[in-house]
Amino acid sequence: MRLNQFISSSGFCSRRRADLFIKEQKVTVNGQIIKLGHVINKGDRVEVDGQLILAKENDIYIMLNKPPGVTCTTASHIEGNIIDFVNYPEQIFPVGRLDKQSEGLILLTDDGSIVNALLREENNQEKDYIVTVDKKVTEGFIESMSAGVDIYNPRKKQNTMTKRCKVVQIDDYSFKITLSQGLNRQIRRMCRRFQYTVTKLQRVRIKNISLGQLEVGCWRYLSDEEVKGLKE
Repeated sequence: MRLNQFISSSGFCSRRRADLFIKEQKVTVNGQIIKLGHVINKGDRVEVDGQLILAKENDIYIMLNKPPGVTCTTASHIEGNIIDFVNYPEQIFPVGRLDKQSEGLILLTDDGSIVNALLREENNQEKDYIVTVDKKVTEGFIESMSAGVDIYNPRKKQNTMTKRCKVVQIDDYSFKITLSQGLNRQIRRMCRRFQYTVTKLQRVRIKNISLGQLEVGCWRYLSDEEVKGLKE
């Protein structure tokens, strides 16, 4: 196993953060400072900034039906943060974000190795959302949303054209949209481009994981089969 993967899978930090520790020469294996790409063997002693890293026997994988008002952050000083809401006895973190007003499926884990696989845009991992808006949905609106929308991207501080996506009307005021991107407040910005305001936004699927009948505010462990599919 590569060193950065071992560190992240221990729950100590994300793989990206592990890479930074390695670059900063804060990681040792058997007392020796190690470079990026190092592969560790069973029995190796790994330390990060003097702290011993221990392999976990079992990773934690949880799915939560997040209610509106909960913020997807591990920052304990933010009222209504997702960690306090779940109140899990061990250290976990949310994979990705679901904005405060939105609800639905979000994953929490202590396995940093799955974060990049799920969140990197080039991996094209699909997510389904059910969206309710403030005025009647038209055929033209559905076509325009699916064709790609020019929206502001605060990360790049410029406009970005969203990828083509599947959009299916459900009734007069709601539709289902499948995205493989994760731009900031993407669906809300897309709708606003056509003078629609989102009144309810619910994520119902991430890759092979579906929300199903899990009630709002409740969580459950992922099954072995679900975890396997998540990692494929």
